[in-house]
Amino acid sequence: MRSSRASTTPARPSWPGGNSPMSTRSTAFSRGGRRSGARFHKQRPGSPIARPRCTVQILPRYASVKPDPGRFMMLLPTGKLPLSLAAFTACALLCGTSALAQDAFNCPATGGDLIVGMEASMSSLDQHTNTSSATRNVAMNIFETLVIRDEEMNPVADLADTISVSDDGLTYTFTLREGVSFHNGKPLTSADVLASFDRYRDVGINRASLDVVEGWEAPDDMTFVITLVRVQPTFLESLSSYTVPIVIMPAEEAAKPAGQIDPIGTGPFEFVEFVPDSHVRLARYDGYVPNETLPELSGFAGRKQACVDTVTFRMLTEPGARMAALETGEIHIAENVPTVSQERLANTEGVELLRLQNFALNIGYPNWSAPPTDNRLVRQAMLAALDMEEIMEAATDGAYELNASFQFPGQGYYSTAGEEFYNQADPDRARELLAEAGYNNEPIVLLTNQQFPSMYNSALVMAAQLQAAGMNAELRVLDWPTALATSEQETQGWNFFYTFWATVTAQGGPTSLRNLADPNNVYKPVDNVGDPDFNAAFDAIEAGETIEERREAFARAQEIAFEEVMAIPFGIMSNAQGIRTEVEGFVPFYNTRVSNVWFAQ
Repeated sequence: MRSSRASTTPARPSWPGGNSPMSTRSTAFSRGGRRSGARFHKQRPGSPIARPRCTVQILPRYASVKPDPGRFMMLLPTGKLPLSLAAFTACALLCGTSALAQDAFNCPATGGDLIVGMEASMSSLDQHTNTSSATRNVAMNIFETLVIRDEEMNPVADLADTISVSDDGLTYTFTLREGVSFHNGKPLTSADVLASFDRYRDVGINRASLDVVEGWEAPDDMTFVITLVRVQPTFLESLSSYTVPIVIMPAEEAAKPAGQIDPIGTGPFEFVEFVPDSHVRLARYDGYVPNETLPELSGFAGRKQACVDTVTFRMLTEPGARMAALETGEIHIAENVPTVSQERLANTEGVELLRLQNFALNIGYPNWSAPPTDNRLVRQAMLAALDMEEIMEAATDGAYELNASFQFPGQGYYSTAGEEFYNQADPDRARELLAEAGYNNEPIVLLTNQQFPSMYNSALVMAAQLQAAGMNAELRVLDWPTALATSEQETQGWNFFYTFWATVTAQGGPTSLRNLADPNNVYKPVDNVGDPDFNAAFDAIEAGETIEERREAFARAQEIAFEEVMAIPFGIMSNAQGIRTEVEGFVPFYNTRVSNVWFAQ
């Protein structure tokens, strides 16, 4: 235990989770759900996830031919290999030639307007500057990146054709794919990549991921070179993160301030219109050139095709209205089917339900700049009072798992370090800490929204538990975009914010904790100066030379996050999505994908 924090915290546990072996994540889909009673259809044969696939984690110089759905293994040096050749070699070793010989995906049918019912509204399609999952659900069908994640969250090439790394591990050279053009018809060149990286360095939410970069250059139209200050084994993991990805846009758009771009990308769908609080409409981009690295869609990588003419994302934030629209066929895909609706919909003709297990951490974080949560003892009292079973039951109607970790079980960095702080359900201990803190009934403002029922219901139950422990908890309810913006831009007027981490957690490794590190600091420390011990541990996660060192650093960082109450993970939520039976090829993922989806003829 750190001596400076010894007076109010129990002894630290040993960290067996920090050294646990890598393990394989179970299949993404299942029938039914915990206490839901719903019947779920298995994924149709012939859809992308149902086909045999070769999962390869392979990067130049740093590669593992062992498939790692739990992500991430230490990437072992293999010599200077272009990504495409390395992936071919590793896949041949791992899977034989059957996966390599798999036919490339082509749309079985084309045409129609696919309508998606969104669970939340959105304010912007500027992917550089927006953390909202609602934005990603649309924008990631418009934009592409240099490097992205596949279905199992391994980094793979996207707009890059090949990637090579210098012998000293400091220089990354990306050769771009030929023939790619933006939706305005302009050919993609390295000047656009350079301008997009310049913009992200200035306004990108996760620009701290570029702190290790000394600089970048575009020596010719098809080559982009990044030089690092020091070797960072996790650099391509970081670069391929798509929580707030470095999407590539035309250089003239990259010159625009935050929130003022025209959403022009290179993806299979182009932007048509955005009507706030109503809908976003996309259309097939006829000039799209697919990535042939993988024969089909995998994550946001691989061969993507726009099979439908248009996609309309309708903002149907009231769950009852969204479910009714699915039942009547007014929409074709419904995001987030509530547990209470699943049994009825599973027995509704024309509707299928698909579940993504381990979808997200239901999570919240305090505001360290606003009293009384600027007091560590008050934060610890809040955590001590919480009964996670009650919170998760209300948040999910029973479809949950408790989880004392910032990772999903089975992930490569999974640890239970700090678990003694989780699910204490001890109001007496909370009162002791409040007395020691000198708490004087100051309001504790819980910032939430009603568009995401899991967040709202978590706030309701948590408020009751805090009140029962002697805290003056009150709710502040805003719409989701405003609540999110308030948590990001304001340090007063709220004490605790509710959200969920889906892609943040699913991508694993450093990405799972980046929100708590400098300068992201979602918990709003004074002057945005984060906890020094946590930041030191986070730096060790990124820079550790061995997987053991990085796992141990993750465990240290996680324990500090629990002890200091930088964030509170309540538990794991699954996610059920509903589709009409005429929809083919749709596979639930951490964000909505409309490529390679078609209507049955």
